[in-house]
Amino acid sequence: MKIGLALGSGSSRGWSHIGIINELAKLGIHPDIVCGTSVGAMVGAAYAMGNLDKLKSWACSVTKLDVARFLDISASFTGFVNSERFHNFLNENITGDQEMIEDLPKIFAAIATDLDTGREVWLQKGSVIQAVWSSMALPGLFPAIRYNNRWLVDGGLVNPVPVSACRALGADVIIAVNLNGNIVSRRLGKSVTKNENAVSQKLSELVKEYTSLSLFAPGNKEHPPGLLDAIATSVKITQDRITRSRLAGEPPDILLAPKLLDIGLLELYRAKEAIEEGQKCVQRMVHEIEQVVGDAKP
Repeated sequence: MKIGLALGSGSSRGWSHIGIINELAKLGIHPDIVCGTSVGAMVGAAYAMGNLDKLKSWACSVTKLDVARFLDISASFTGFVNSERFHNFLNENITGDQEMIEDLPKIFAAIATDLDTGREVWLQKGSVIQAVWSSMALPGLFPAIRYNNRWLVDGGLVNPVPVSACRALGADVIIAVNLNGNIVSRRLGKSVTKNENAVSQKLSELVKEYTSLSLFAPGNKEHPPGLLDAIATSVKITQDRITRSRLAGEPPDILLAPKLLDIGLLELYRAKEAIEEGQKCVQRMVHEIEQVVGDAKP
C-alpha cells in the first residue's frame, strides 16, 4: 500500500510542513507520493530530493532583514519578490536547475493554475525548480511563470490541499495538511498585535527606500489596508473557501491542521514556531494516524 502526503499552501505557515514530515518519520511513516501546492510544493520537493534538513536550517536562520532583502521594486514591476534572489535560494536549498521530477526517488507533483484558462495544472514531469516556482507564483508577489507554453500562477487558487492529485497518482492512504483553517479570522476578527505592527513597519521602511508604496495596514481601522495586506487577505479568503469545498468533496484519510493563525504572509522568520507546531500537530493526532495508517507503513 502506498502512502500519499498532500502538503497545502499557506505562505510562511508552510514551514510547519517540515515539522510534520519529521514527526511522521519518527512514527515510521515515509510517504511514497508527495503532492504540494505553493509552499507545500517547495517543502515537498526538498523532501523528495533529500534536502529537507538543509531547508530547515536555512528557514530557522532567517531574520526580518533577510525577508526584506527578498523584496524588490523596479521600473518593470511584475511582483514584489526579487526573482534572481529567489532563484538562488531554490538552487541552494531545494535543488539545481538540472534536476527532473521524473528522476526523483518519490512520486511528486506540484500544483499550479493556468492563468489563461483558470484550470488546475499538475506538474509531474520536467524541471523540479520550474514546477515549484510555478506552484508558488502568488499574484502580486511573483510574476506568472511561463512553463510548457502556459502562464502559470499559484496553485492555491484552485487546489490549496492537493488530495485529489495524491489519490490520482496511486495513494491508498492520504495524509493531508491544511494550513488555511479559519485563517480569515486573523484579519477579520482579531486586532493586530504590537509585535506584528513593529514587523510590518520595519519591512515597510526598508521597501520605502525605493518606493513610496504602503505595503501594510497602518494599524488604524479608519485607514484602508496597505497593498500587501489587502492582497494577503484576499488570497486567504479565496483559499479558505476553496479549501473547505475541495476537502468536503475529496476528504483525506488523515487531516492535519496546525494552529498557525497568527503567522502572517511574509513572517518567514518565524520558522521555529511553525516547525514546532507542525510537530505538535502530529503528536495530537498520533493515535488516529497509527490506527488509520496501520498496515500501510512501508
